[in-house]
Amino acid sequence: MPNDTTRRARSPVFVVGSARSGTTLLYHLLLSSGSFVNYRGEPAVFDLMLPKFGDPARRRNRERLMDVWLQSAMYRISGLDGNSIRDKVLSQCRSAGGFLQLVMGEIAKLQGKERWAVWGPDNLLYMEQIKKEIPGALFIHMIRDGRDVALSMSKELWIRPFPWDRTQNLITAALHWEWKVTTGIQSGQSHLPDYLEVNFEDLIMRPSDAIVKISRFIGQELDYDQILDRSVGTISSPNTSFQEECQAGMFQPIGRWRRELSDAQVKTLESAIGPLLKELGYELTVPETDALAFRHRMMRQLYPRYFGIKQWLKVNTVLGSLVSLDRMQLSR
Repeated sequence: MPNDTTRRARSPVFVVGSARSGTTLLYHLLLSSGSFVNYRGEPAVFDLMLPKFGDPARRRNRERLMDVWLQSAMYRISGLDGNSIRDKVLSQCRSAGGFLQLVMGEIAKLQGKERWAVWGPDNLLYMEQIKKEIPGALFIHMIRDGRDVALSMSKELWIRPFPWDRTQNLITAALHWEWKVTTGIQSGQSHLPDYLEVNFEDLIMRPSDAIVKISRFIGQELDYDQILDRSVGTISSPNTSFQEECQAGMFQPIGRWRRELSDAQVKTLESAIGPLLKELGYELTVPETDALAFRHRMMRQLYPRYFGIKQWLKVNTVLGSLVSLDRMQLSR
């Protein structure tokens, strides 16, 4: 029977965090180590397939899931035989976690690997369920300066404000970062020692130290030189909202907000999310006593509640079935 150390060294790793926080970079770092299944996609089991198709405990829901999954990019990049995996899912799976374990386990057998990791930022919102259905799961929460996250998200309009706040993309994105990170930290603390926070800035500026920290957590040594040699995905080609920096040979992902945002924008952001930034160790540039404008105070009260209610409705009501399948990239 494997001991705790051996068991941990085989446990699946879930890379979670707010969007634009470096989760893809960390996931590709794990893949570049050569120790994990090379699956270059997002399974999106808990945040997409579960609400869309319903509880896999019901056979009809498993059938609906597989009818669509076998048309998706998630299946196409897996290398699995469609008929075989369909039969196994229909006969063996009774939960979302069971589906994920079966699929990733089959890919692991195909690739001759003993371990797999999952990239999916929104799994941060499902850690409780994941831990219940996959007890050995380890969570690495990537955290990045909320000012840089808000800048990146607002540039790509990832989080759309209400119509009456349509000019407030930046602060809306910042409030979403705060809600997501706070939710993740609160949930993660209940899963210690199987939860780890890693700062994006540390991974960029002090990669060797960050990799040692991650190695200890996952119970497996990661070789930095080997990671650089393999350079899967974003290790060699950054996944950034600022491709113009890459083209100019000036890629600088840390502190971009200092160059791109006005003093007024920085003041608004720090007045809104400054307490969390400070708690996470990020230096503020404006006095903490600076008050938000009335409009932003109202947004500060409204948006976190809105994000939470929207997530609750997705998980607990039929509204979850309306989630878009675009991320599955279905074949035509």
